[in-house]
Amino acid sequence: MNNLVEYVSYSEADTESIGAKCAECASNGDFFALYGDLGAGKTAFARGFTHALVPDAHVTSPSYAIINTYRGKTAVVNHFDVYRIKGEDDLESCGFFDLISDGITLCEWSDNIPFALPSERYDVKISKDGSTDNIRHITIEKTGDRL
Repeated sequence: MNNLVEYVSYSEADTESIGAKCAECASNGDFFALYGDLGAGKTAFARGFTHALVPDAHVTSPSYAIINTYRGKTAVVNHFDVYRIKGEDDLESCGFFDLISDGITLCEWSDNIPFALPSERYDVKISKDGSTDNIRHITIEKTGDRL
């Protein structure tokens, strides 16, 4: 994957396909910080990504659970939703710091925890087009030297 990749999604299925395509390049220890307004498509991206690695997973937003872990034959995907996280103590109590080193991490609402994001990560920004409810612009940018 290049340092910056841009996609246009015309449907929820497109957003899932883009997520699946990104999963093809992912490896253990990778962190994907997801950004976007409510309804932008963060969970659709995560669903496509996770299904590519754990096909039998029933992927839902972990809004209340904060974390859903999906274990496949070749990958573990930790899917966080940190919308309700207020600080480092909340992250510690849900196991965030322990889990991000185990498998691949997808983190919705990453803008709520800039202090906790690893320096080595992929920033996935999803925005609505504005001209229609269906079109999304998705940019994926590598941050750090290791990736």
